[in-house]
Amino acid sequence: MTRTDPARTGCGGTILIADFDFGDVDIERAIIEGAGFELVAAQCKSEDEVIEKGRDADGVLTQYVRVGSRAIEAFTRCRVIARYGTGVDIVDVAAATRRGIQVTNAPNDWCAEEVADHAIALWLAAARKICAYDRATRQGEWHWKTGRPIRRLRGQVFGLLSFGSIARLIADRARAFGVEVWAHDPYVGDSEIRAGHARPVSFDELVRGADYLVVQSPLTPETHHTFDRTTLRAMKPAAVLINTARGPIVDDAAIHQALTEGWIAGAALDDLEEEPAKQRDWRPRNPLLKLPNVIVTPHAAYYSEEAIAAVRRIAAEEAVRVLTGRPARFPVNDLRAGSRR
Repeated sequence: MTRTDPARTGCGGTILIADFDFGDVDIERAIIEGAGFELVAAQCKSEDEVIEKGRDADGVLTQYVRVGSRAIEAFTRCRVIARYGTGVDIVDVAAATRRGIQVTNAPNDWCAEEVADHAIALWLAAARKICAYDRATRQGEWHWKTGRPIRRLRGQVFGLLSFGSIARLIADRARAFGVEVWAHDPYVGDSEIRAGHARPVSFDELVRGADYLVVQSPLTPETHHTFDRTTLRAMKPAAVLINTARGPIVDDAAIHQALTEGWIAGAALDDLEEEPAKQRDWRPRNPLLKLPNVIVTPHAAYYSEEAIAAVRRIAAEEAVRVLTGRPARFPVNDLRAGSRR
């Protein structure tokens, strides 16, 4: 990226949008250029491309592309990395802290209602075999037996892996269907889970006892491949797994085997382990996409027009706040714990 001399242009520096899939950057441009900064928009798909485009940027916004330690060490001026979204697994926060770079994200509530709605929609579509009925009807088959077997929802165990703010909204919606809500979250006490009208259980109890299991936990090194062959083998044969968290929490190869060999009955996934949005020229070669007992949506649980506009404003405003000497509203790291340059 070619630097523009702020002294000649009157700009306060340069902010790079490393990648985006919004179609335009009009919202960000109004905020960033309105504050006197130059905006550079790119479509990086690798850390090398982030280094190439952002080496001399004062701030970086990132949606999917990783901003790891190599990029952070290569940055010459960066003071803020703002994530479009809540999870920051694509940013090496420790490396940023060591370099005195503020990392920011968006709080859960920017898309909490949307994710909760999507989780319930996936659950109901899988439980009521909506996609199977639709496919068959379009092919000329008009019969209730197409979806066989379907079980009554009332009285079934609806499990939640996580009991954070979004999971609680999911629980609130699910209870209207007469299910028994169970939850496991190692960071939430049993009394708090009970106060949220759910039954606290161990991870093993959740996996073995849930008829429908919704994954809403963050992606961390500890949660990566939580649902591997061992975990999926422990689930009920009639169980359905719903993932509205991150794809790599579920091992694609393991769940493909589980679904083809009948270890579980179905799955509804809002992301795949390969995370297609992070790839250039992705093609639908994943064998999961050929299975009739899987529903896949393109990591769209967070989407509404209102949510997208909100997260774009938050990321741009956070970058501007930090670069104009104000504290971030949604800091991820505590710079007092690191060493400033």
